[in-house]
Amino acid sequence: MSISEGILDRVRDSVGIAGDPASIRIVCAMSGGVDSSVTAALLKHAGYDVVGITLQLYDHGEAVRRKGACCAGQDIHDARRVAGELGIPHYVLDFESRFREAVIDSFVDSYLAGETPVPCVTCNRTVKFADLLSRARDLDAAAMATGHYIESRARAEGSGHRDLFTPTDMDRDQSYFLFATTQDQIDFLRFPLGRLNKPETRAIASGLGLSVAAKPDSQDICFVPEGRYADVILKLRPDGAEPGDIVHLDGRVLGRHEGIIRYTVGQRRGLGIAEGEPLYVVRIDAAARRVVVGPRAALLQREIKVSRLNWLGHDALTEAGQPVHARIRSTRAPMPAEIRRGETGAVVTISDGEYGVSPGQACVLYDGQGAGARVLGGGYIARA
Repeated sequence: MSISEGILDRVRDSVGIAGDPASIRIVCAMSGGVDSSVTAALLKHAGYDVVGITLQLYDHGEAVRRKGACCAGQDIHDARRVAGELGIPHYVLDFESRFREAVIDSFVDSYLAGETPVPCVTCNRTVKFADLLSRARDLDAAAMATGHYIESRARAEGSGHRDLFTPTDMDRDQSYFLFATTQDQIDFLRFPLGRLNKPETRAIASGLGLSVAAKPDSQDICFVPEGRYADVILKLRPDGAEPGDIVHLDGRVLGRHEGIIRYTVGQRRGLGIAEGEPLYVVRIDAAARRVVVGPRAALLQREIKVSRLNWLGHDALTEAGQPVHARIRSTRAPMPAEIRRGETGAVVTISDGEYGVSPGQACVLYDGQGAGARVLGGGYIARA
């Protein structure tokens, strides 16, 4: 299969660097999945000098026994194999200790504090778009490309800066996990899949005969086997599951739990209590080891405090506030809201409110909804 010139033109446009592509080196982060493999293939066929890099992020032994993981074991083998099929150099960098320190330890600390973390955001911010990006620059790369479904465009005023936008395929939108990307990183990063949909990506992989064309997408967080968060936490912090009370908002003690790490705000199933009405986790009091439950109505929240804000808007944030669209979970659509500068961070007010606003999750901000909305940054949801 030959890739159409129309698609290759879109790839060159997404790179947006003037000159002969053969003289432009682009480092491609290759996880061993179909998306990053096709990204490398598109850049190679568009004529660029492509170098593939794969990060070894955690123990190979665990990864080899699992399907649907990334960044270890079989996936490193797959990335190396695809690089060979494409005829590009490929390197594996051992970032296990860095990943443990920056991502896994942070994940555990957050859960023990009664929060619900987003480790993929932390990984992008501290490892992939910081440490790996630095290595790409060491290799004299003009840019680093990844297989994320998000779009990057140069600003019209010619400042040399770029902005992030939601992709053509909103079913694959990964902008929620990239809100913490800094302006310097955005200017260096490229996302060739931003204008493709997943079926097109699969078709390109199949047409080129790539060995990963039919490989399933990863589903779990890479270091959390089968979604069992508590198992990972207890392996690293055996004392992290101290029991405590399950308490109703009205003060009644309804039962006992075996560790706050097993609960998240908005959770309904698996509470281990029986009441006449459906109950949800409304709040987690880590200091007192209490899980507070109540009716669904108690989950509605309009004002959200946001910490560690990464603001990418062109205009400075003020106390007066400005309209945005806010997204509090990766699986939810952005909702009309307003953001204003607060005393210790920012405050986001969602017009109609949202249910299940969980501390530790991200609140990501946009200038609209749907494909082509500009990412205005975001921050981490703090306790009310």
